[in-house]
Amino acid sequence: MPYCVQCKEPLQYGVAVCPSCRCLQPTSARAAALGPGVQIDRGYGKIVVDKKLGSGAMGTVYRAWLFHDPSTAKGREPPTPIALKQLKPQASLQAELRAFFQNEAEALRMLAHPNVVRFQDLFVWQPGAPASGPAASSGPPPAPILAMEFVEGDTLEEVLSRSAARAQLSGAPPGLPLPRAWSYFQQLLGALAASHALGIIHRDVKPSNVMIRRDGIVKLTDYGIAHLTGPRGAHAPSPMQLAPGTGAYMSPEQVLGRPLDGRSDLYSAGLVFYESLCGRPPFLPAEKSEFALRMDQVETPPPLIRTFAPHLPPVTDLLFTRMLAKHPDHRYSTAMELGEAIRSSLGLPDTPAWRALGEIAQVADTAETSGKRQRLATLRQVVAQGFGRTAPMPARR
Repeated sequence: MPYCVQCKEPLQYGVAVCPSCRCLQPTSARAAALGPGVQIDRGYGKIVVDKKLGSGAMGTVYRAWLFHDPSTAKGREPPTPIALKQLKPQASLQAELRAFFQNEAEALRMLAHPNVVRFQDLFVWQPGAPASGPAASSGPPPAPILAMEFVEGDTLEEVLSRSAARAQLSGAPPGLPLPRAWSYFQQLLGALAASHALGIIHRDVKPSNVMIRRDGIVKLTDYGIAHLTGPRGAHAPSPMQLAPGTGAYMSPEQVLGRPLDGRSDLYSAGLVFYESLCGRPPFLPAEKSEFALRMDQVETPPPLIRTFAPHLPPVTDLLFTRMLAKHPDHRYSTAMELGEAIRSSLGLPDTPAWRALGEIAQVADTAETSGKRQRLATLRQVVAQGFGRTAPMPARR
């Protein structure tokens, strides 16, 4: 068994950074591909890949550590955990998927919100060459890598799955208690309000893309299929035959490939809140095909939420009827309007953190000034302190 070169703690094979003292472990040879032990010099610091977290159709995600350059202002800070998302080589050959990946990086770069995963860097890397150097002149293009904030916690999907399992064993009502669900949902609305102010439509709001940090702070992730409509946004990827998205959480207009605005995300967010409160979405993915789910979003009225959660007050049915209206004109116009309707109708408190989310959205697209930066820093602190202190922690696995 290997041991840490500094603190002598036993380590698993292949670990690049000691979990106890954060000391960088030596590697016997440079890895041939991105993976544990790979070191990437970015100039401002060295990125060391720690371990693989997961893989999907488009990319693979790793946990890594950023060791700041000792000569910089952050040189004395401890290494920072970050997440690296690398587009798979076969996906990187497709212009459509590379455009989606570039859009995600651009969306995160534009957003600096306490409830959105933070952008760190976007670069390409090839074995044996620095990430900042020129790409090889022959062969396939190197797969881009997106570096972003590492969120220590669980997805809302995992939180809801555990809640459903406990309810089944105890006979308690399914879903989360209203105060806890509202704590998570208002943070999601704050992230969407700022995104929409910058002309960014997420297009994939669902429980698996909502991270819950250990202290209760929500982080919206995966802007991979986001549509950037603002003047600073990248060009949207060309339309695909099947509209990108997840059927169980898509708006009717997204299913039909029609022009989208923020109300499409609010429909998807309404489905997430529905599931948070009653433990299931209106249309169950396990019972239907992806095509059938998409058609339900277009044609089938969702069951009233109190069908599955009769403990909720009657006004909840009215709120969700408007949230999940088939035509966007019949829904709430903005994320903050939706949140205010829920808060006032259900008698939920008007907190400084909630008001700060609204103000962040109001100034998100104003000119960059020192006054704006200072004000945003204060507002972010209000949000972090408000939700981090009052929100209940998700249960650990």
